[in-house]
Amino acid sequence: MAIIVNLDVMMAKRKMSLNELSEKVGLTLSNLSILKTGKAKAIRFSTLDTICKVLECQPADILEYKED
Repeated sequence: MAIIVNLDVMMAKRKMSLNELSEKVGLTLSNLSILKTGKAKAIRFSTLDTICKVLECQPADILEYKED
């Protein structure tokens, strides 16, 4: 099972930096970076909700499933 995190793609589409997203979402840069690089083991629905609101997107725009 492989979950692909496309957070960097959505940030680029919205022309938003990691610093700006971090401030708007209320996450530390290091935690957001871990999520962006796909190294996170989990994400809270409340965090995903806030990211989607800030980036004006759907969860499927950020998270993608690809079979191994």
